[in-house]
Amino acid sequence: MAKKPGKRTEYVLFNVIYEDGSQRSNRRVPLDALEGLEKDLPARAIIEAQDLEVAEKSGKAPLAIKSLERAAGQ
Repeated sequence: MAKKPGKRTEYVLFNVIYEDGSQRSNRRVPLDALEGLEKDLPARAIIEAQDLEVAEKSGKAPLAIKSLERAAGQ
């Protein structure tokens, strides 16, 4: 029997530049988190939380975010 299609989460992609000059492209943030009056402000907190989770798993300190912007075509 085929599965019912579930709700698909849509994402907005961001390019992140860290304090050390490194860049990560196409970081995903759920679209519904960005629909309020703050626009892209919640994206920083979401990406920082993702970075913290990765840092805990890898045993390395998370990098500080210098800037972020929506990826081209977003």
